[in-house]
Amino acid sequence: MLNKTMLITYPNSLGKDIKELSEVVDKYLKDVIGGIHILPFYPSSGDRGFAPMTYQEVDKTFGAWEEIKALSNNYELMFDFMINHISKSSEYFKDFVQNKEDSEYYDLFIKYSDFWESGEPTKEQVDLIYKRKPKAPCVDVTFNDGSKDKVWCTFAEEQIDLDITKEKTREFIRKNLEYLCEKGAKVIRADAFAYVTKKIGTNCFFVEPDTWEVLEFVKSCVAPYDVEILPEIHEHYTIQQKIAEHGYYVYDFALPMLVLHAIYSGKNHRLKNWLEICPRKQYTTLDTHDGIGVVDVKDLMSDEEIDFTKEALFSQGANVKKIYNTTKYNNLDIYQLNCTYYSALGDRDDVYLLARAIQFFAPGIPQVYYVGLLAGKNDIELIEKTKNGRDINRHNYTLEEIKEEVNRDVVKKLFNLMKFRNSYQAFDGRLYINEIENDHEISLTWEKDAYETTLSANLLTHTFTITFKDELGNIQYLSLD
Repeated sequence: MLNKTMLITYPNSLGKDIKELSEVVDKYLKDVIGGIHILPFYPSSGDRGFAPMTYQEVDKTFGAWEEIKALSNNYELMFDFMINHISKSSEYFKDFVQNKEDSEYYDLFIKYSDFWESGEPTKEQVDLIYKRKPKAPCVDVTFNDGSKDKVWCTFAEEQIDLDITKEKTREFIRKNLEYLCEKGAKVIRADAFAYVTKKIGTNCFFVEPDTWEVLEFVKSCVAPYDVEILPEIHEHYTIQQKIAEHGYYVYDFALPMLVLHAIYSGKNHRLKNWLEICPRKQYTTLDTHDGIGVVDVKDLMSDEEIDFTKEALFSQGANVKKIYNTTKYNNLDIYQLNCTYYSALGDRDDVYLLARAIQFFAPGIPQVYYVGLLAGKNDIELIEKTKNGRDINRHNYTLEEIKEEVNRDVVKKLFNLMKFRNSYQAFDGRLYINEIENDHEISLTWEKDAYETTLSANLLTHTFTITFKDELGNIQYLSLD
């Protein structure tokens, strides 16, 4: 994988479609990014692309495969594959409802009457399941012949779970993964991966050893194409460590909260500890299309420190209210915080650049969400319109808006920081977390051969410097202007 910053964007968020996205990337971001995670661009019936009806097509409102392929010629692309589910509106599920046992897709789906010993789970079994809703994870289905059953559904009703244990499902997964590889994917992001393993007597979440067999299967599908798999899991940090130990890329979803805590508190100990123990083969994030994860830092921060960080975001962040993180805005406060990262830091340029500098010096390949790329503020108008908490961080930029945003001082400096991160060879070497006598500074050094660069940051004053050795071995200060 290229050790360069990867942009995360919807196909219609930097311009109205993939064609305009390509124009934006070519005009403004040639040296700023090395890869693009294009969030789901398939025909979908919900969850902004995450309820795919097929992987064989590009939604016509976004463009065509030719435009995706053209992007892959210049940038490493990450595609999403929703390994846990498919759309309720897909031809696969429709055929299943129409023909039941006679459907060629019958084995794709998990019928309660087949899964549970008595056709229904007991209360104890339901309570044991790691759920995303306060009831059994299912939808009621009435088949064309008038019969009824419950079918497993972890997320929204448009996202019907797939039965990974069946050969028909394995064929479906292999066929589509191979297709996406042929269409230009360099990384496949396995969305909601931990929910795919389901077994009676377990919490049906990251069930071992089943998880490792599934990962090996998925890896076997993409390996001939030299494509990587990235399992997407929001949960305890030890899960990420386990996956990394098996040689896979993981997400650093703990970093966003740890950086906020370090900046809000002026204390370095929690962040330093994580930088010392976190996986090295990972993608780092501060922001994504979801909220800022809270569950990911359990035991990396105390409950008191997590509460402090959440309260500090509401008091120090810009235009963010607790109500945006409640069921009234379609979200649960305990799971994530809905806010752009720029606004979480009070819409302050200096503090935001400090946070990004820490991310870019952390182990792993940095990902920058498109709103964060443009130092975007909370979109209050959109969230009030949709009543969806995550939309506070999902503003769609027109070409005219982007032209204005890239000329802001903070965005120019961020771009220069990203260019340095992409081009300086020390980031392919070894990280040293330097010993500091006080608890309000942090110093990180990357070293490879004759190349060396150091980030020195003060978490109280929010000031930082970056030094590097030039070709003659002289120490230089990096200017972001």
